[in-house]
Amino acid sequence: MKLSLQKFLEIDSDLNNLNLEMFVNLQLIRSTELLISRRYSDQIFRCPVHLSIGQEAIAVGISLNLGFEDKVVSTHRSHAHYIAKGGDIFRMLSELIGSPLGCCKGRGGSMHIFDKSVGFMSSIPIVGSSIPIATGLALAEKNLATQNIVVAFVGDACLETGAFYESLNLAALKNLPLFIVLEDNGYSTYSNKEARWPNNKNVKATIEGMGVSYFSGIGDDTEIVYTQAHEIIREVRGNKPSLLHLDTFRRYEHCGPNIDDSMNYRGFDEINSYAGRDPLKIMSERIVTLGLISEVQLKNLSIKIEHYVDSIFETVMQRNKYFFADFTMTQ
Repeated sequence: MKLSLQKFLEIDSDLNNLNLEMFVNLQLIRSTELLISRRYSDQIFRCPVHLSIGQEAIAVGISLNLGFEDKVVSTHRSHAHYIAKGGDIFRMLSELIGSPLGCCKGRGGSMHIFDKSVGFMSSIPIVGSSIPIATGLALAEKNLATQNIVVAFVGDACLETGAFYESLNLAALKNLPLFIVLEDNGYSTYSNKEARWPNNKNVKATIEGMGVSYFSGIGDDTEIVYTQAHEIIREVRGNKPSLLHLDTFRRYEHCGPNIDDSMNYRGFDEINSYAGRDPLKIMSERIVTLGLISEVQLKNLSIKIEHYVDSIFETVMQRNKYFFADFTMTQ
């Protein structure tokens, strides 16, 4: 789902340039989640939040390949997936404050975002539960001969659930247009894979043994993710279920608005590696190097997107002021 660049770009560049479009999407997601992080202590957002900072390249690279009618099912870490699919930030932030103006009328919160208007069919907090839902949607799309695909975003802990393998079996048996995107940040809360997976675990062999095509890569570079996904999605539209296993990095804590380096579950070398893995930094350096934008223009564009997100938040607070008043009176 492509985001119009006309809203942000006032520079002498090709407005249809894909790298610029990727940057705008990355910055939009980053600015939104940084706002959530900054304002969370104000108790404005009344639900747990799982931030995607560090993992945005996957959401953007995948979603720029999707059509409006393609469907997405997400996890508890859903903000980036929703925004990248074309979701309404006003409705998302309203949902996070529990407002009736939210995309689930304030009843779902961050982990239960649903917006059929952009093909975002659900986000499910229970690990592995997005897979059977996505599989059922893919079966419906095939039966209706729509040529649409269904994307299921999952984390690495999903490989430890029974529903994952049951769904793969059905997807392979029925040749469903299901694209599973495995965001592997290496941790299930604070437990790394060494504590959860046996030494001889072979994900590729397991997935292919289930009759599903397996691909792998690094999820830090949006352009690389986009290119790799582009070829895979072509096959998925031909009813060839596939899984793309992408290594990524979650910069913030598992659940919450803070950086949790003090927890000591990740080593300093691992934490410091993020400096070179940040998707926004990678794309920023690329578009400057390619001459698509100057460093000054890049900074101004970033500020413009940040102000845009801030203005949405101000509108959320203004339009929900009576909701906040009612909430305060009931405490």
